Amino acid sequence: MTWWSTLFAVSPLVVVALGALLLMLAEALGRPAPAADGAVVTDVGSGRAGELGIGSAVVLFAGGVFALSLWMVGPEALPGAEGLAPYFIVDRFSAFFGVMLCLGGGLSALLGGGYLDEHGIDRSEFFPLLLWATLGAMALAGAGDLLTLFVALETMSIGVYAMVGLRRNGRAIEAALKYFLLGGFAGALTLFGAALLYGATGHTDLAGIGASVGTIGQPGSTVPAGLVLVAMALVVSGLLFKVAAVPFHMWTPDAYEGAPTPATTFMAVAVKCAAFAILLRVLFGAFADERVASWGTGWPPVLAVLAVATMTVGNLIAGRQESVKRMLAYSSIAHAGYALLGVVAAMRSGMGQASVLFYLLAYTVSTVGAFGALILCGRRGAEAVSYEDLAGIGRRHPVVALAFSLFLVSLAGIPATAGFFGKLGVFLAAIDAELYVLAVVGLLNSFLGAYYYLRVLVYMYMREPSPNAPRAVPMRSGQVGVAIAVAALLVVWWGLFPLSIGADVTAAGSAPMAR
Repeated sequence: MTWWSTLFAVSPLVVVALGALLLMLAEALGRPAPAADGAVVTDVGSGRAGELGIGSAVVLFAGGVFALSLWMVGPEALPGAEGLAPYFIVDRFSAFFGVMLCLGGGLSALLGGGYLDEHGIDRSEFFPLLLWATLGAMALAGAGDLLTLFVALETMSIGVYAMVGLRRNGRAIEAALKYFLLGGFAGALTLFGAALLYGATGHTDLAGIGASVGTIGQPGSTVPAGLVLVAMALVVSGLLFKVAAVPFHMWTPDAYEGAPTPATTFMAVAVKCAAFAILLRVLFGAFADERVASWGTGWPPVLAVLAVATMTVGNLIAGRQESVKRMLAYSSIAHAGYALLGVVAAMRSGMGQASVLFYLLAYTVSTVGAFGALILCGRRGAEAVSYEDLAGIGRRHPVVALAFSLFLVSLAGIPATAGFFGKLGVFLAAIDAELYVLAVVGLLNSFLGAYYYLRVLVYMYMREPSPNAPRAVPMRSGQVGVAIAVAALLVVWWGLFPLSIGADVTAAGSAPMAR
């Protein structure tokens, strides 16, 4: 019974891993689709993006179903789950992120199935890379030990580095190289900080580190406070890079713009959500002692300053962009600032962690939908890139424009959408924590962010393209359409009935961070 319960506890990871292996075999052993122009095809995955995209989505949605089943059974009811700690923590927190990451990854796979085929990017390795990166993200969300944290972080990151350079042109290679070099530097910071924590406390598990940090200043304690602070700064800095918080955000616009849009979508949702998951575990598992988590001497004031800087810098620069894709990249930086506000509020408010989780969930479906609608707006040779490319599309192609408008409105935080309640929850958590200045700054930034989202709507519905300007022509793809439909349904449902998932988010947010 214990063996079966242990297997069930890790079933979401097992399903995704086995699916990735089977997909690699299907890619390697399958026959390439014949080239339309009769050219010789040497890549066995050539022309099979559609079927590989569907296969990847099925695998990831199956992983999400198993994570949801784990949630319904209750991780606390599985006797074998405790045996996986501290290396992998099976709780409602990890199950919640398992569902969210599989949802975001599966929708990204559907976008890839339509986008790669339409734009002639016959790189079938995209889908195994996406699956393994999702597996790393899921493992990262449940990591309770620094060793697991680093292995999962690199598993996720290496796949994303490769996806960024998938086009193999100058811009994509430059973006991938920048992301790889800066990501390697951030990984080195995390690893060096982990080594210092082990040297200072004698533990690599987060619970053990937290217990040792709690002994600082007590008689007989040998834990050096200065070394712990330096190690904490290094580890948190490495994780803030993945979150794309200021000043660790410089890689984001180039990587987002150079990568194929489905890869950009995956980075924006899965990588960011997994990074926030492990950031919460590290802060509230290893560094929750009042001496390193107080407003006067701990990490909350530092993260508060970074949250303000992140949302403000992201919004200000996003408003100056002429590329819609680059605008969405900077807006994702601003959204990281809003989520960091919830992390800071969690030290004083019981609703802080739950607000971050709901915010990430709303952000996931809204961002997938926004990038999916941007994909749908342009076909090969007439891709939508700038604001001018979208001029008049609201009249020429109203359905596509309506879908894009819905997700932009949600990202802006306008009522009756999931994004509105995501931001509302974070601001209420800040008010409950008596962080009134941060709540006001966040609200002002939300108004500032609405400018560049509504600017897209102005171009789509109130502008016409110049006579000689190229016009974006929407593509047709069932997979992209399904991804947009699912995202739209969730944005509207959680916008109209946020309480339908409120209890689940609260339960996930109240789960212990380390064992």
